[in-house]
Amino acid sequence: MSKYIAFTFVFLVLFLCSCRNNKAVNEREQSRPKVKADVAQSSDAQTEDTPRTITADMAFEGVNNYCHKEYDWSVAKDNPDIMYVQMGEETDSAYQVVFRSYTGAFVHFYVNKTSGTTRIVEKVPSLSVEEETGNIELFDYLGKRN
Repeated sequence: MSKYIAFTFVFLVLFLCSCRNNKAVNEREQSRPKVKADVAQSSDAQTEDTPRTITADMAFEGVNNYCHKEYDWSVAKDNPDIMYVQMGEETDSAYQVVFRSYTGAFVHFYVNKTSGTTRIVEKVPSLSVEEETGNIELFDYLGKRN
């Protein structure tokens, strides 16, 4: 008899906890603003159920903002042609954005069109060196010019 009471009590507690969690999820979903899925947006307006879509302009803006934050552009003040950011090739799944440093190195950013995850590959053509140096989230750099 005590096993029956214990199982009933455990079942009742689990049932009440799951109902409370479902109520919280439903309230969150109802209060969340509805966003069109076909419009490319920054991470501030993204919701979990809305697919992210990266445009070429967004890829360029995010990488450009990242480069201006992470690299010293003061050496290019007198000669801006020695440092630049430009669009590279585009595939079905990614945009390539290229940063040229005053040192002659090129940093290739491969921006995933769906997720915004950006793979960074540094290349030094004169030394035949190519090295993957990390990843960034493009949405962290959209709308932030430093």
